Amino acid sequence: MIQDKSDEYFMKEALKEAQKAFDIHEIPIGAVIVSEGQIIARAHNLTERLNDVTAHAEMQAFTSAAEFLGGKYLHQCTLYVTIEPCVMCSGASYWTQLDKIVIGAKDEKRGASQLGVKLTHPKTKLKTGVLEKECAFLMQKFFNQRRA
Repeated sequence: MIQDKSDEYFMKEALKEAQKAFDIHEIPIGAVIVSEGQIIARAHNLTERLNDVTAHAEMQAFTSAAEFLGGKYLHQCTLYVTIEPCVMCSGASYWTQLDKIVIGAKDEKRGASQLGVKLTHPKTKLKTGVLEKECAFLMQKFFNQRRA
């Protein structure tokens, strides 16, 4: 895969999506999918706006990327997501057969790895902790505001 830009660059783009979710009172998780060094899909959580429990950032990004590529498999694509995927999104990422998943911060309560679920297809590479503090901060800020 050709990639002139760094994982940090693309995670910053995912963080922009998370900020969009935050701004509309959605849980601030953002995702981008990259193919050949270019962003082909951008998404953020829309569960409240769409009244749809499946409208997670990753699910929205998978649908958009598949439409862009004209097929359901996302071979040679990388998912950048600000927070570790849940079980549903991990299952979907498995079926997309992504080349790589890059995660910002772990989800200590609902993340798939916390529940013993394997995050990836056997051929998928996994990288965690990219801009971890920034990704976690936005989530903490969101939930602190909700509790106040």
